[in-house]
Amino acid sequence: MTRPTTRGAGGRFAVVSLFIALATVVFGAGPVPAADAGSWWEPTARPAPDSQINVTGAPFKGTTADGKVRGFVDAHNHLMSNEGFGGRMICGQTFSEGGAPEALKDCPEHYPDGSGALFEHLTGGDNGKHDPVGWPTFKDWPAHNSLSHQQNYYAWVERAWRGGQRVLVNDLVTNGLICSLLPRDRGCDEMDAIRLEARKSYELQDYVDRMYGGPGKGWFRIVTDSAQARSVIEQGKLAVVLGVETSEPFGCKMILDIAQCSQADIDKGLDELHSLGVRSMFLCHKFDNALCGVRFDSGTTGVAVNVGQFLSTGTFWATERCAGPQHDNPIGLATVLPALAEKLPAGVSVPSYASDARCNTRGLTRLGEYALKGMMQRGMMLELDHMSVKAAGRALDILEAEEYPGVISSHSWMDLDWTERVYRLGGFVAEYMHNAQGFIGEAGQKAELRKKYGVGLGYGTDMNGVGGWPGPVGADAPNAVKYPFKSFDGGSVLDRQVTGQRTWDLNTDGAAHNGLVPDWIEQIRLTPGGPGVVGELANGAESYLTTWKSTEKHEMGVNIAAGQPTSASTSEWWNPFVNYSPGRALDGDTGTRWASEWSDDQWWQVDLGSVRRVGRVTLDWERAYARAYRIELSDDGSTWRTAWSTDSGDGGYDTAEFPSQSARYLRVHGAGRATGWGYSLYEVKVTRS
Repeated sequence: MTRPTTRGAGGRFAVVSLFIALATVVFGAGPVPAADAGSWWEPTARPAPDSQINVTGAPFKGTTADGKVRGFVDAHNHLMSNEGFGGRMICGQTFSEGGAPEALKDCPEHYPDGSGALFEHLTGGDNGKHDPVGWPTFKDWPAHNSLSHQQNYYAWVERAWRGGQRVLVNDLVTNGLICSLLPRDRGCDEMDAIRLEARKSYELQDYVDRMYGGPGKGWFRIVTDSAQARSVIEQGKLAVVLGVETSEPFGCKMILDIAQCSQADIDKGLDELHSLGVRSMFLCHKFDNALCGVRFDSGTTGVAVNVGQFLSTGTFWATERCAGPQHDNPIGLATVLPALAEKLPAGVSVPSYASDARCNTRGLTRLGEYALKGMMQRGMMLELDHMSVKAAGRALDILEAEEYPGVISSHSWMDLDWTERVYRLGGFVAEYMHNAQGFIGEAGQKAELRKKYGVGLGYGTDMNGVGGWPGPVGADAPNAVKYPFKSFDGGSVLDRQVTGQRTWDLNTDGAAHNGLVPDWIEQIRLTPGGPGVVGELANGAESYLTTWKSTEKHEMGVNIAAGQPTSASTSEWWNPFVNYSPGRALDGDTGTRWASEWSDDQWWQVDLGSVRRVGRVTLDWERAYARAYRIELSDDGSTWRTAWSTDSGDGGYDTAEFPSQSARYLRVHGAGRATGWGYSLYEVKVTRS
């Protein structure tokens, strides 16, 4: 879920902003024979009546001459968000045994004229009223600016597949606070919602399979490894990957800066998600939690989300000056409109923020680091979007220390200055579904990097994610789509999409639902600079699978120093209740540490027990870190040689890499402190390379 748009003025504008921002946290008739049932891509039967697909021609399958798959990647979608948020934020279902008439219904409170649809008309999708009737007329929804109506009906997803999409990441999504503020059919526990959405995703797979004659025969295939995904794509079908985007994964809520989960909760939660087939996830989303701080929303929306942050956690966002060029979004207005203030307890007000303090003080917590390492141990991919730059930087440090490629930015919510670090690791980047010109413009900013690393590009539609989508350009626009048009590979022909009595045209309707994604890509092709971008998008499936396969193949490096004897020049002694001895930097517990006395020339060392090959040392510094230090090696513990050194250490995670060489002893030798304290290390990891 990503950036919303707002309309209105005065108090109404403030209420609009609150609802939009909170929503953003997030976010029977029988079957009849298909029209072309003799082709593998057409089912033997569909529900009747149902939506049309309006695509002719066989979906491309197989690989290119060099063995690569082709196709687009929607790296960020929410097929089942109608089941989250209490079940009444997104109106309409993704599928139903009764077909479109049963699935595409409005929420009960939207009848008879939409005047009771508070969320819909406050978010700008209507002007206080709308026609709640979906099938067959669809007068007012779905629409590019309607944020509370189903955009992922299965037939529309099918049209996106027929138009060239080959990977879809289905992010299971919800938010407990949003749920508590809206009409609902069920409880607000976030993990219960994630379980339900996962189950409904598998039910959709079964639903499509039944149309094609049985298990495994449909085009919608949930995959749990890269080889399976590649096989599905080579058959010309859609590989669906399950992800998670929620604010309190595993119950890891934070209340008044106190974590509401434990390491055991994280292990149990990750095991459960992995067993459900989840292979990528966000550690935080919109509200700071016990795992990490978030990247702020900006403008009035930022103020509203900050109010939600307080209602959820008991604390507002806190800012500081950024340590590097990356920064979070500015939070927004210093003056809070009355309608927002009324949501807060008496005497509580939103704080103001210094204009030069653009970074969240909250980064990746120790529990967050534990969760990230747990994901790495399970071969899962980290979604970097929505993390504060402080959290994202720390996460990248950890990933780099392990050379772990499983990192994704799926919908333009990461500071673009991180892009090369993601590519260097082997990760994947997708852009939000901006209008054609905006998408091409953002793509151009990092085109040289993609060329350098030989990677393709993805898009994140964020459908059902309350973000807003490209509007109409007009039938006479220079880049207006000319119907019918051919798919990017030239093998299929797409005409205007028809559902019931409604015909959608991207030029006049904008990107109203998922079925219009191929039309949007055609509009990109018709825009100056667009053909090259479409070519990069066509390489997206291969790049995504490359990242995934590299993630699966990765083996965590073994710490050859673990359990070995340690020593140090000095250790802090002033606190008799805390042990700062050198062994604390090798005990596997990031809650303990070695700390030296407060002077520059200090060292920590380990006896590896025998002569070993050494080529890489990872240091997890406490706030008392070294500005200047060196890694020294010795065969006898007396004569030392410098293997690596720096005079610009920046703390956090440091990785010293050097040509592998033999040694029995290793020493971290501090030459210059960055603070008035001594040197302090949480953990040291030594590997061959």
